[in-house]
Amino acid sequence: MKNPIVKMFGSKNERELKSLMPLTRQIGSLEEEMKGLSDEQLREKTDLFRERLAQGETLDDILPEAFTLVREAARRTVDMRHFDVQIMGGIVLYQGKITEMKTGEGKTLVATLPLYLIALEGKGAHLITVNDYLAKRDATWMGPIYELLGLKVTYLYHDMPHDERMAAYDADITYGTNNEFGFDYLRDNMTDSIEGMVQRGHHYAIVDEVDSVLVDEARTPLIISGPTDSDTHLYAEVNPRITNLVSRQKSIVNRYLKEAETFLNERNTEEAGKRLLQAEKGDPKNKRLLEFKENPENIKLIQKTEFLYNQSKSISQIEEELYFVIEERGHSATLTEQGRTALSPSNPEKLILHDYTDKMAQLDYADLPKDEIFAQKEQLEKEYLEASEKLHIMNQLLKAYSLYEQDVEYVIQDGKVVIVDEFTGRLMPGRRFGEGLHQAIEAKEGVTIQRDTQTLATITIQNYFRLYSRLAGMTGTAETEAEEFLKIYNLEVIVIPTNEPVIRTDHTDRIYRTGKEKWKAIADEIEECSQKGQPVLVGTISVEKSELLAKILKRRKISHEVLNARYHEKEAQIIAKAGEQGAVTIATNMAGRGTDIKLSEGVIEHGGLHIIGTERHEARRIDNQLRGRSGRQGDPGSSRFYLSLEDDLMRLFGSAKISNVMLRMGMEEDQNIDSSLVSKAISSAQKKVENRNFEIRKHLLEYDNVMNDQRSYIYGKRMDLLRHEDIGKEIEETITDLIESKLEEYELPRSGISPSVAQDIFIWLSELTRRDVEIDIESEEGISYDDFSKQLSSWTNSALADKHAELGEDIASHVERFLALQSIDKRWKEQLYEMDGLREGVGYQAYAQKDPLIEYKFQSFNLFKDLIKNINTDIVSNLFRVRIAPTVRKPSIWRINRVQHKEYGQFSSREGFEEGPSAVQEAAPSTATALADHPDGYMQPAGYPLPQKRERHQIVTSKKVGRNEPCPCGSGKKYKYCCGS
Repeated sequence: MKNPIVKMFGSKNERELKSLMPLTRQIGSLEEEMKGLSDEQLREKTDLFRERLAQGETLDDILPEAFTLVREAARRTVDMRHFDVQIMGGIVLYQGKITEMKTGEGKTLVATLPLYLIALEGKGAHLITVNDYLAKRDATWMGPIYELLGLKVTYLYHDMPHDERMAAYDADITYGTNNEFGFDYLRDNMTDSIEGMVQRGHHYAIVDEVDSVLVDEARTPLIISGPTDSDTHLYAEVNPRITNLVSRQKSIVNRYLKEAETFLNERNTEEAGKRLLQAEKGDPKNKRLLEFKENPENIKLIQKTEFLYNQSKSISQIEEELYFVIEERGHSATLTEQGRTALSPSNPEKLILHDYTDKMAQLDYADLPKDEIFAQKEQLEKEYLEASEKLHIMNQLLKAYSLYEQDVEYVIQDGKVVIVDEFTGRLMPGRRFGEGLHQAIEAKEGVTIQRDTQTLATITIQNYFRLYSRLAGMTGTAETEAEEFLKIYNLEVIVIPTNEPVIRTDHTDRIYRTGKEKWKAIADEIEECSQKGQPVLVGTISVEKSELLAKILKRRKISHEVLNARYHEKEAQIIAKAGEQGAVTIATNMAGRGTDIKLSEGVIEHGGLHIIGTERHEARRIDNQLRGRSGRQGDPGSSRFYLSLEDDLMRLFGSAKISNVMLRMGMEEDQNIDSSLVSKAISSAQKKVENRNFEIRKHLLEYDNVMNDQRSYIYGKRMDLLRHEDIGKEIEETITDLIESKLEEYELPRSGISPSVAQDIFIWLSELTRRDVEIDIESEEGISYDDFSKQLSSWTNSALADKHAELGEDIASHVERFLALQSIDKRWKEQLYEMDGLREGVGYQAYAQKDPLIEYKFQSFNLFKDLIKNINTDIVSNLFRVRIAPTVRKPSIWRINRVQHKEYGQFSSREGFEEGPSAVQEAAPSTATALADHPDGYMQPAGYPLPQKRERHQIVTSKKVGRNEPCPCGSGKKYKYCCGS
């Protein structure tokens, strides 16, 4: 029953829709006027709108006319007229909200309205799609509308040439996938010049299938990585021991199940429950165990036993004989004490991570020589790292064997492990499971174990899309995730009514005891529909299940098409034919999403498209998406889901209510139940999983927010360096910051800084700048902090001016920019590596009763302080060390023609430079030569020949030359920096 207040005033969504009606009617009233204009007059309207915006009008002011203009352009070019509900959807998108519109309601056409309007501002408008096919299709399909109105529209695609990609972003409207947009952002922040960047900002974006992009894919961050020098031998070394452990545990579980059967026959339910619970902890997918669980009484017995052991806090008794415990809900596999002993019989303690931080602290107070304390700390850290690495690899191998199945989470293709997207069923080549899990699966499957990778640049989907000033989204299923959209992205969800009433019949679920019974019933229904000419679309959750059903249908000689990760190239063609008479299409999850299924002639008479779900998905959205493929634009249709007690969702999250209903029904073989009570219990289970997955994404975002602050600072600093012609002021500030940081380290008093302390700082500054520091402290009582700081700054500014004079003012700024970018990129890469390691290791802080996130924030802040200090030190040190080789007059190393992202994120770039009168003929080295690392500190562009070392002529003098005296060669430099260096 509706809440009385909601009944009186309407729901929030109803009130939002009501507020859109006046504007929708106003747009409708302008339609006849627009119809009377010629094509050229329609085109001139665009220029007129831009003039009005330039004169101070807002987008709100011109929205009614602009939307009417687009409606008329669509009617003339693509023979489609926006319905009023589509106009309402366009207004919602313009407002920066999510519009939920059912499948087949024309979201592609809806997007043209706000895209045109916002593109008038000249800052670009982006449409994000879920794959390259849709980006090309939608841009090409809707292109004539924009072109008639004088706007340029383009689309992005993989391996697009740099010049074309830059032109695509310069267009008024750009279509592309979230991967293309996200990786372009990361690559832009790795270039050495403004010319190398392709994006021109993040003004406005509409995310198509917003739930897929911002929710499903948000658990996997975008990463550009390169291979590390890490050794993979440990995976191969440990794998046989884990294989043996898994095999031994299976034997134990089989024994438990045999004993359980005996105890059940003896009606000893207490011991039988214990054995069944032990089996579930040790091997939850064991076939014999699943047979036991076909009987709802046994499910209830397991649940009751677990409750009693948890209540008495004696659950350890259940796990004591097991080598490892599998928690499917938490997606974890953890070694027990028995397992550690089996893997390391001589010293099980080696596989226990003690809180080494406390041991380190204890050493600080130990009555030992400093050298001995240092040696013990070094040894302790070494032991901890070795133990943690080995334990981590063992746990990842256990997860690979226990929780990851071939043809479900991944497939083997060309001798490689390729991930299957759990939400779309598509292959994800180039992506790898993180934290060593991918190597563990490779070891398990016996394929080549690839080297681990190091992150070069990364950003989460959430933080990338937060860059946009205005963000909107559209999908057929967003309402169930409305809370997440609001909390993470500040996006409201507005549900738009359908243009025609939905007349699809959604039947109640059919639930069977076993998977075997369920698959037989599904095949029977498919055969029945096929014989009467009704098309059927069957949704499965994995490659394995889709191929199982395909075999069953093949045996029955039922013609069908299979769409899964193995056949994704045919996706659009297969799904487009799914509405033909008698067609049977099997698709993993939402493969083919975004492509309309149009019913062929005669299908409506047979009931329209029939949807069969082979089991419930973790998220209600995915089920709703599958159902939504049928019943588009008022077409008839139907849907039904088939479930069994063996389905993962039922096993892991099904409540006792389901078992109780089963028991009351007294189900026999091949019998099913249709119960609204069970359907509600399943929906409740799905909500639990959705909440868990939301917490996972939220957890990922909490960690990335720490990284995001650092990334924003670094990328901002890079951008400042690229944009400014003269960065001398930034270099002066860098030197000042470095000096202040050094003074803070000494915790100096405000007055009376002693000569000895000042001397230490002089030595540091001298080594940093490779110049004698000529500052005197006349008073024996020392110098005040302010005077000392001023003297240091004055001296460094003078030294910097000398360096500029030495390099030549015409190229000094270029040299400084090159050095600054080089230092930032080098240290940022190291920072990402450190942060990766910190993220992997910080989880173990939970064993020491510490919050891993707080520890991560604290330690990452310290790493960031060190990062800034190291960047500044590198810039200043390299600047004072660098010299220009005589053969290189004016380097143009900041010019990059193309930066290419390959499989492992390796980057290649070509940099040009102008040669002086004597070009060098040596062969180019294979790697870039760092400026300050060159033996003579020469300025040398990466990827080009090293200059020949300048010959020095020995100057013979009658007396010994002091290191600080002018060099006798007449260069004007001190002897130690010239012939005496």
